[in-house]
Amino acid sequence: MYISGPKEKPVSYHAKLIKGGKIVIPAELRREFGFEEGDTLVLEREGNALVIKTYEQVVREVQAAFKAMLGGRPRSMVDELIAERRAEAARE
Repeated sequence: MYISGPKEKPVSYHAKLIKGGKIVIPAELRREFGFEEGDTLVLEREGNALVIKTYEQVVREVQAAFKAMLGGRPRSMVDELIAERRAEAARE
């Protein structure tokens, strides 16, 4: 199992698949990655590997991807709308 997180350790861990398809993640890893009971985890397939991330981590990754698409510039839809309306008013 490959788990994405804050530290890369060249250590193997074993997880147990129990009734109902539930995976028991070792306590050491839960503590290290800050997984808590009730957290929403996202499972991603990368080739033959399974990557486990927190929902919050996925949100941060998506936000970073959109920010990169904007060239790192903060973008305000409200400011753009106001600028468009002012430009329209100036043309009238």
